[in-house]
Amino acid sequence: MANQGRILLSLLLVPFLFLLLLSSSPSPSQPDPDPQALDPTQTRLPRRSILASLKSDPLRARADLLRKQASDHAALAAAYASYARKLKLENSKQVRLFADLSRNFSSLLLHSDPKPGSDPDPDLLRLERSVKTQIRSARLLVAEAKDSFDNQLKIQKLKDTIFAVNEQLSKAKKAGAFSSLIAAKSIPRSLHCLSMRLMEERIARPERYERPETKPELEDPKLYHYAIFSDNVLAASVVLNSAVANSKDPSRHVFHVVTDRMNLGAMQVMFKLKDYKGAHIEVKSFEDYTFLNSSYVPVLRQLESANLQKFYYENKLENATKDTANMKFRNPKYLSMLNHLRFYLPEMYPKLHRILFLDDDIVVQRDLTGLWEVDMDGKVNGAVETCFGSFHRYWQYMNFSHPLIKEKFNPNACGWAYGMNFFDLDAWRKEKCTEQYHYWQNLNENRTLWKLGTLPPGLITFYSTTKPLDKSWHVLGLGYNPSISMEEIKNAAVVHFNGNMKPWLDIGMNQFRPLWTKYVDYDMEFIHQCNFGA
Repeated sequence: MANQGRILLSLLLVPFLFLLLLSSSPSPSQPDPDPQALDPTQTRLPRRSILASLKSDPLRARADLLRKQASDHAALAAAYASYARKLKLENSKQVRLFADLSRNFSSLLLHSDPKPGSDPDPDLLRLERSVKTQIRSARLLVAEAKDSFDNQLKIQKLKDTIFAVNEQLSKAKKAGAFSSLIAAKSIPRSLHCLSMRLMEERIARPERYERPETKPELEDPKLYHYAIFSDNVLAASVVLNSAVANSKDPSRHVFHVVTDRMNLGAMQVMFKLKDYKGAHIEVKSFEDYTFLNSSYVPVLRQLESANLQKFYYENKLENATKDTANMKFRNPKYLSMLNHLRFYLPEMYPKLHRILFLDDDIVVQRDLTGLWEVDMDGKVNGAVETCFGSFHRYWQYMNFSHPLIKEKFNPNACGWAYGMNFFDLDAWRKEKCTEQYHYWQNLNENRTLWKLGTLPPGLITFYSTTKPLDKSWHVLGLGYNPSISMEEIKNAAVVHFNGNMKPWLDIGMNQFRPLWTKYVDYDMEFIHQCNFGA
């Protein structure tokens, strides 16, 4: 086996030896090599001398340094030119100068290499003079523009900061408005407790709270009639308490309280437990008025619309804050039939001639019988006007880009307030105001005429049939305006807590809250049990 291995190895080495011989034999076409060229010392010496000369060449090193300085200053000039364009400097000359300077440096770099066959010393001297001249110009220009650039950079940074802060402020305002909307819609625990306690009483003793037969006083047109529509039992009780406490003869006053079926029992108990000095009180639910159905009432029909329900009840932050100006109108209370009952007063009380409508967030401070002595001049609605200057004009409540609105109404017409409205029901029937309300409410199903609520359709329905009342009858804004003077409040017949900061909520304004809490029955057992703070 060893002999076979040696034979195999010799066979493999033969081709390599043959190739080696071929490569070592001189070519017939080439001359014999110089013996000195084969000397390793002779072949390595020139290479060492070339590298050494390159490394030790001071002219090349100097040229490289000049090129680097020119390149650095070209980049600096280009950067200043770019900042000048970004900052939009008033002096456009600086932009041009920096741009020219950058181009000059770039041109120097392109022509910095010496021409072939020329003496490098003069070329290097010309490059050095040109570079130094341009560097001197660049430094002078930067020194002159430094203050301007620093100020502009500071101004731009300040502008960016202001913009960012404004964005944050806008988001905070939207979030605050949304939170205020949620707070305004919420039911305090104590108020919920009161409703539950009253309902427990109604269920435990049904015989005590059965509806009495209709008294003739409830339809007597010679008496003073009030309409109060509410699902807030405590707020409605304050309205009655304050009106009765300040009336000269309570026995001549009739209060028509209308709520929904869910709160009917609590309302019945609340107004049964107290003596109202002979005042007559009727408590009903709006479901008792059978003519109020979806075939007759546009709002009830529109309530069945999925789009309208989505608009009201999908109060996500990102959706609700898209329209902050009208966010308050997204409150589902504006879909409540209790809010729209005010347009059906003649049909609800067919035997009455006049009636005073009161919101549940008002407090009566003096006798209101003087309103029945006001000459209405054939008008339907007696109300306090709220316009001053350009504020509270019709154009703020309606879409005057719509041709119908533009044609029928004056955009600068003065607005008025709901909350305390004296209605001549005979004039109402004559003017067919309910039919007018239906006409416009049907047209606004897609919300193109106004942004929901009950005030815009009221302004439309009673456009030419409103009698302005003296402002002392009705002072508004206690639910949003902390700057109302106490003198103005003291002289008012009715003060109105319109706005989100209702007095029964934690967000109510403390300086006005005593005007309302004055008429809360803190001695009542159920109110005491629910921890209402006096």
